[in-house]
Amino acid sequence: MPHTVEWKVRLYLFEEEGTTKARVVLDTGATELTGHGDAHRNPVDTDVPEIGDELAAGRALHDLGRQLVDVAERDIEGMGAAATERRSRPETGWPLPDQMQGG
Repeated sequence: MPHTVEWKVRLYLFEEEGTTKARVVLDTGATELTGHGDAHRNPVDTDVPEIGDELAAGRALHDLGRQLVDVAERDIEGMGAAATERRSRPETGWPLPDQMQGG
């Protein structure tokens, strides 16, 4: 049976004094999820706003993706399926701010 839906995504970027913050909002029509991400420029680095935008947006999208997978896993469990074992995913790239603080 065919299934077609449209989800809307809005991405907001805010930059101030070497810190870029991103907020991404997913609206499925039935629910809304919000992801957040930050990028902090080292004061000795050249100011290239596009890099901060990319990092903050990528981190916000990563946060949103994690939330979507969590919702799907809860929905699967709610359908009576056995609880999925949350696999430890290998970390790649630069650590996210919460990973650097042990959280």
